[in-house]
Amino acid sequence: MQDDPADFVEFATARSGSLFRTALLLCGDWHLAEDLVQTTLAKTYRSWWRVRRANSPTAYTRSILVRSYLSQRRLRGSGELPWPTSPDRSEPEPDVALRVTLLAALAKLRAGDRAVLVLRYWEDMSVAETAAELHLTEGAVRNRAMRALAVLRGLLSDDEEANRAHRRS
Repeated sequence: MQDDPADFVEFATARSGSLFRTALLLCGDWHLAEDLVQTTLAKTYRSWWRVRRANSPTAYTRSILVRSYLSQRRLRGSGELPWPTSPDRSEPEPDVALRVTLLAALAKLRAGDRAVLVLRYWEDMSVAETAAELHLTEGAVRNRAMRALAVLRGLLSDDEEANRAHRRS
């Protein structure tokens, strides 16, 4: 029972950039993020008749993305390791060192904690929205965010101290 595919194409075109940004922040790898967005859009298309009737098709699709990421992290063994940089990018991004440091620190967090931080702070979702998206209580979101930020701060301060020590030697 598919609706007009043009509706889905219009939605996918409008939201794919935002979905990719979220996927990249979640998984930390350009190519895995592209795969995650493709998986999300395929799942969205399969149930497009239901998605387009939801209160917020964007939130519904983002929920599919986050759940696919968490599921992928649970199922993935230790076989795949991402490359540190993408060879096909020609333009440097502003403040690359800060971005690389932050993404490396984010990659060290547990998948659930990382999902909370990405949704809460990069996607600028409220505590209630994040809790609904991840099927957690609001208190659990606050608690996880607080602990994950403390771990992230610790990781970032360790990197800063290592950089200072490296510059002195």
